[in-house]
Amino acid sequence: MKFSPKIFNSHPKTDGDFFLGMKRILGFKPRHLSIYKKAFLHRSVNKRDDDGNPMNYERLEFLGDAMLGTIISKHLYNQVPEGDEGYLTKMRSKIVSRKHLNELGKDLKLLEYVESRIPKSHFGENIHGNVFEALVGAIYLDRGYRFCEKFIQKRVIEPYVDIEQLEGKVISYKSLVIEWCQKQKKPFHYEVYEDTGNDVLKHFAVKLTIGERTLAKARATSKKKAEEKASKRAYFALQDRMVDH
Repeated sequence: MKFSPKIFNSHPKTDGDFFLGMKRILGFKPRHLSIYKKAFLHRSVNKRDDDGNPMNYERLEFLGDAMLGTIISKHLYNQVPEGDEGYLTKMRSKIVSRKHLNELGKDLKLLEYVESRIPKSHFGENIHGNVFEALVGAIYLDRGYRFCEKFIQKRVIEPYVDIEQLEGKVISYKSLVIEWCQKQKKPFHYEVYEDTGNDVLKHFAVKLTIGERTLAKARATSKKKAEEKASKRAYFALQDRMVDH
């Protein structure tokens, strides 16, 4: 599908408006506005810098991902002195999960600032989290570690990080099911099978067999999602037995 060269965005028309928007989101004044503008620049705009390098949010997203992981790791290290490496890693994964980052991006309405040649309705769900990470990367470049930590403390840790609540949050039903099967020495198998669904988007149908019994079936737009969905159904079907063990 081809799109016209029109820029699809509700990006503030003036630097002053953009500055005020960023100040509201960040909680402090940005120094170099151009860095933040790049954090909202989609690759479809096809902009390049003076040296011919592509300009979009993806490199800032890479940097922001690293900063987010570092600051969350430091917080968990300080808050849970009894936690071992495995525990800390699992807790960090729950906080910086793609689903959680997407929720953060939505809460801050970051999509309103994205400059793109693609209509917003065509974006996948993950753009919310991608832009959030890019924003974190921009903060680090503009104001350094301390301001980056301040932002994450205010926007991520204080409103969302509850250690006790996170300990009970399941991030992968598939991992739980596989771990239980291995402990119980039960053979298990995920299998993609023929599906006659009439969906416009391609769907994958997966069935999960434990022992000789097909315990759950599920359909989703990717094999990975279908496996997770089937695992969740199997988990609840086996919940009493899994808790006992």
